[in-house]
Amino acid sequence: MRRQRMSNTIELALDGLSCGHCVKRVKESLEQRPDVERADVTIEHASVTTTAPADALIETVKQAGYDATLAHPKANPLTESSTPSEALTAAQPELPAADIADDDDSRQLLINGMSCASCVSRVQSALQGVEGVTQARVNLAERTALVMGHASAADLIAAVEKAGYGAEAIDDDAERRERQQQTAQAAMKRFRWQAALALAVGIPVMIWGMFGDNMMVTDANRSLWLVIGLITLGVMIFAGGHFYQSAWKSLRNRSATMDTLVALGTGAAWLYSMSVNLWPQHFPMEARHLYYEASAMIIGLINLGHMLEARARQRSSKALERLLDLTPPVARVVTPEGEKKLPLAEVTPGMTLRLTTGDRVPVDGDITDGEGWFDEAMLTGEPVPQQKAAGDTIHAGTVVQDGSVLFRAAAVGNHTTLSRIIRMVRQAQSSKPEIGKLADRISAVFVPVVVLIALFSGAVWYFAGPAPQIVYTLVIVTTVLIIACPCALGLATPMSIISGVGRAAEFGVLVRDADALQRASDVDTLVFDKTGTLTEGKPQVAAIATTGDITEADALRLAAALEQGSSHPLARAIIERAEGASLPAVSGFRTLRGLGVSGEAQGKTLLLGNQALLEENGIATDALRDEAQREASLGATPVLLAVNGTLAALFAIRDPLRADSADALARLHREGYRLVMLTGDNAVTANAIAREAGIDEVIAGVLPDGKAQAIQKLQQAGRKVAMIGDGINDAPALAQAEVGIAMGGGSDVAIETAAITLMRHSLTGVADAMAISKATLGNMKQNLLGAFIYNALGIPIAAGVLWPLTGTLLNPVVAGAAMALSSITVVSNANRLLRFNPKK
Repeated sequence: MRRQRMSNTIELALDGLSCGHCVKRVKESLEQRPDVERADVTIEHASVTTTAPADALIETVKQAGYDATLAHPKANPLTESSTPSEALTAAQPELPAADIADDDDSRQLLINGMSCASCVSRVQSALQGVEGVTQARVNLAERTALVMGHASAADLIAAVEKAGYGAEAIDDDAERRERQQQTAQAAMKRFRWQAALALAVGIPVMIWGMFGDNMMVTDANRSLWLVIGLITLGVMIFAGGHFYQSAWKSLRNRSATMDTLVALGTGAAWLYSMSVNLWPQHFPMEARHLYYEASAMIIGLINLGHMLEARARQRSSKALERLLDLTPPVARVVTPEGEKKLPLAEVTPGMTLRLTTGDRVPVDGDITDGEGWFDEAMLTGEPVPQQKAAGDTIHAGTVVQDGSVLFRAAAVGNHTTLSRIIRMVRQAQSSKPEIGKLADRISAVFVPVVVLIALFSGAVWYFAGPAPQIVYTLVIVTTVLIIACPCALGLATPMSIISGVGRAAEFGVLVRDADALQRASDVDTLVFDKTGTLTEGKPQVAAIATTGDITEADALRLAAALEQGSSHPLARAIIERAEGASLPAVSGFRTLRGLGVSGEAQGKTLLLGNQALLEENGIATDALRDEAQREASLGATPVLLAVNGTLAALFAIRDPLRADSADALARLHREGYRLVMLTGDNAVTANAIAREAGIDEVIAGVLPDGKAQAIQKLQQAGRKVAMIGDGINDAPALAQAEVGIAMGGGSDVAIETAAITLMRHSLTGVADAMAISKATLGNMKQNLLGAFIYNALGIPIAAGVLWPLTGTLLNPVVAGAAMALSSITVVSNANRLLRFNPKK
């Protein structure tokens, strides 16, 4: 169908996008419309050339799962940024690191009263229903909610309370941590004494009932059982009151949770027992069995399980706690009056601070005097201390291993690199992968379904079971309700995410969200940019060859003069080689995209670039062809200089492989990945580097705007691709790939935007990231499988399917113990990730 010619460009402000995968999804959704010619999409902005109205485009974005509003036109950020992350962030102006957090519109809430995945679903729905909220992530494992948008704390808290839960808004990291620890300690203390009280009553009663017919009410023991029943009621009120309160709140909100099942099961057992106790004459003799001990034991065991689970959950947050512990409480500030110690909260940008051996850096800054060796392992995962001197940047949380320096504070408080890392880790730990959303969908209907299963099973036993039917019915209904609690299901994915993301941070791998981990675990092809990723990114002139009358020195002077107008890495290599030489003035300078540069100096017309540039201008290159091929076969890039239309010189520029590239790539090979190099270099040079590095496939001679198409071709061939790069030219490819991995330093904006960011510029980090992603997803699958198997087997057994074979039913007390054990098992399995070593 022919498009209408009267198209215009509509600018949209986007919300809810968090990574290159989101960018890709929105772009594809827009470009699938027949009335859209082109859509340039970034994290926060879309520029759409279309004949459609803005409302239609906004609706398309919303159908893709994101939000959009009409915006003022903005410049294309892909032409203005200088890092892959900035290119992906789009409409964001170039900001210093200290300013990044200013636009953070997220709130952290501590949630009280959540017990299972059904609670998570209810709280999340309540928060997302608040006006101004763009996204809400509720984490059962940490009992927290991360809310993005512009809603007030009061509105968020009111929504949570209306849903039947408690909430507390805390923005300060230190305060949040303290309150979380206080809440966890108080909860463990409460669960401990509640479990002890319930078990202290339940265990003796259960043991006593094992002898003879003590569990059957008779005229002789009726009064004693009545006393025990009242004591059990006290246990239910004091040790299990929170179950019944939560169940009542859920009932008022027309929902059901794990506490609903516990309350129904234990309440039914107690009411039946009390009815038998008070009116035994209305029950046949064989039906006068009492279950007071079951109510007490179930409450005791579930509280004990909650206590052990809370203790294990605290261990799972240790990785993040270690990051939080990196900031010292005070700093030594140098003033005209001398040095003095100030609380960290009073340190402001521009202050001069002193560090000596053993000190931990309190804020980000730049060294002004002195030098030292800094241990950055906790931030970057790099075990080797780094030497820093005047002009170098240092980061909060690193340690002065040796030396003494003065430095000027640049970023403080929530603006430091460490704070941004902590914020990113917390956001990732609160996110959910696609596999985790499956558990959420099941949990949303799980409790009502279980209640129906319990009632149906009870009805079958009542109408078709052996005598006394009422007793068997009670046992079946109670046991099904207790064993089916979806605690393990709700904890399965968030516990793995908390542990996996935290462990990754310890190795200098920052994960944007859990979905990135899942996508990374499915990748089978790794595509590497060459310059600055596989190589050092610091090209050097390895050799110079001349022809005709021109000398090597003159050729170098002319080439360096011309390259002064270029920012290309090869240009810097030539300029550095000519350092100290007097360079002539250049006029008419032009950059020839993908070819080289041109200009005039000392009355001579100059061309400097690749062979294609000279051939395009009709200049013969035969004189140095053999030399160019020899240097290219050794991995160097030949750069040719022509003066007044004649070949004058060849510069062989070599960018050496990073020291650890070959080992890291060999490790990735052993793990089964196909390795691809994507570069704008010529094929001969690229293949020489590939042989040295151990690369499987080379895609060479690709212009910047062709890198995304190269990734697309690999995907069309059925490959799942991760792109690893560090330059602006890699931004479209990073967005196109299933997973974009940014190689960058700690101060880069990539920390805030990339799907996965490596804090150290090393390919070892890529291998670590892939290993941790696989381990985390594997752990998540183990937890989900365990939770599903537990319920798939537990519910039928509790319903009595083994009765025809064994003549026995599952005791409700055993069901309570199994339910508590399932949650502890899931949490303990997730905690194994805290000891995971990706290098093994």
